[in-house]
Amino acid sequence: MLQPITIHDKQFSLYIPERRIQHSVEVVAARISHDYRGKQPLFLAVLNGSFMFASDLMKEMSIPCEISFIKLSSYADMKSTGKVKEIMGLNQEIEGRHVVIVEDIVDTGNTIAGLLPQLREKGVASVEVATMLIKPECLEHNLSIKYPAISVPGEFVVGYGLDYNGLGRNLRDIYKVM
Repeated sequence: MLQPITIHDKQFSLYIPERRIQHSVEVVAARISHDYRGKQPLFLAVLNGSFMFASDLMKEMSIPCEISFIKLSSYADMKSTGKVKEIMGLNQEIEGRHVVIVEDIVDTGNTIAGLLPQLREKGVASVEVATMLIKPECLEHNLSIKYPAISVPGEFVVGYGLDYNGLGRNLRDIYKVM
């Protein structure tokens, strides 16, 4: 068993190994490739956390697709405002496009709940969500997450794009706080 790792003032233990992450990404990519066969979806990766999942997901796609990155914020200082503001937006027209939002983790659902109406206002043909992790017990919104890779309880996790105060995104595995 691997030794715990320390990030800032917290210790973390291995929770989801890289091989399970990669298998889950392959399963999600196969589902999306099947569902969007004959279409050319646009993946909207929500920065910063989703970059690893988005990269691995794109490598596994077997259909023509595009990717764009957006950055959103729902925080002021250290607290969530409950309102999502677009920081770095879309550079392309999305009207009539099939869009798949790519997230690192869906916990409260505030980000997705704020983003979905914005995308629908732009006239997308369809919009679904692919997320590496989902915390069903933490959801505060009635959301349909069509492509969750792994469901986890409400514990704080880090690694594979997820950070703790800026550190830990580079870890290949996912760790949980001890």
